[in-house]
Amino acid sequence: MNRFLPLTILILMTAACSRYESHVAAADADQRVAVVQVETVAASEIAYIYQASGTVRARYSAAIAAKIAANILQVRVQAGDRVLAGQTLIVLDRRDLEANLRRSEAARAEADSAIVETENAIVAARANLELVRVTHKRFQDLLAEASVSQQEFDESQARLTSAGAALEMAGAKRQQVEARRSQAEAEIAAAHVALGYATLTAPFAGLVTERKADPGSLATPGAPLLILEREGNLRLEASIDESRLGLVRIGESVAVEIDGLHRSVAGRVVEVVPSVDAATRSFIAKIDLPALPGLWAGMFGRAAFVAGKRGALLVPQSSVLERGQIRSVYVVDGDTARLRFITLGETRGGQCEVLSGLTAGEKIIVAPTPLLADGRRVAILEAAK
Repeated sequence: MNRFLPLTILILMTAACSRYESHVAAADADQRVAVVQVETVAASEIAYIYQASGTVRARYSAAIAAKIAANILQVRVQAGDRVLAGQTLIVLDRRDLEANLRRSEAARAEADSAIVETENAIVAARANLELVRVTHKRFQDLLAEASVSQQEFDESQARLTSAGAALEMAGAKRQQVEARRSQAEAEIAAAHVALGYATLTAPFAGLVTERKADPGSLATPGAPLLILEREGNLRLEASIDESRLGLVRIGESVAVEIDGLHRSVAGRVVEVVPSVDAATRSFIAKIDLPALPGLWAGMFGRAAFVAGKRGALLVPQSSVLERGQIRSVYVVDGDTARLRFITLGETRGGQCEVLSGLTAGEKIIVAPTPLLADGRRVAILEAAK
């Protein structure tokens, strides 16, 4: 006789008893009453939302461009750099401008020298005129006494006229020289202004979002070299169908969902562009956004405008069971939990809209546990008063 046979029989009997006890325990668990919390499904009125998509853009941006044609010597910033107001961004070749300044300064110096010469000429012409005038007076007296001939008197008269003309000519030359000096001063001022154009600075503190030029290239007037945006001043420019014009009001608070941040923020409509795009039949509404970490220009966003009210059945999101694409809730039928398949619409603030599968007045279990099953007996937990 095998001496291990009694031990084997004992092990088999023990295992059979354990399985029997597990089945009995499971059966007892199925028969126990589950205590649940329920909520009555009621018809509610919710807002009908019209969503308009758009792009986040800077409220204030500047295209940094040269006002003169010159070679670029330095570009002191990169895309992504933060700059201060007045900070030097780009330095252009200024040798031609400096040469123009020196030429204008030389013209002014020449005019200053000519002014001194004309002043001396005026003094000499005035002295000569005075002498000729005195001499002519004497000839006039001598002519009355018949001490000089008429010919001599006429010659004295001619010298007087010539001396007066010489003085006027010296004065005219002085005015011409002063005009040349004024022109030279204006050219010097213009040269100083042009020299200022050789250094491009930031008009405000902000972020360099784009760099379009490198040292060695030619800067031409009006061609953007850098794009600068003021940080913390962003807005959503949403494209809205023309039929929805009545929904948008300046000053209205609007919920804006930013996909890149996976969150919704409160914005405010500050501007409605008073023109409709003939191709898309839409207009642009500009919505100011709060300063948020990680919010950048160019991000995609959606603005939610309230377009009206409609009736809906809402259930707590915690009551909905999801298995893949199938959604269901437990409905309390008497003292029994029944699994009910439903179709959902939008989810807002922890509430799910039920499109089909439930009717108003039914009771659903708010937070079903994993042990709850279809057909399980339940007892409703009364809410504390």
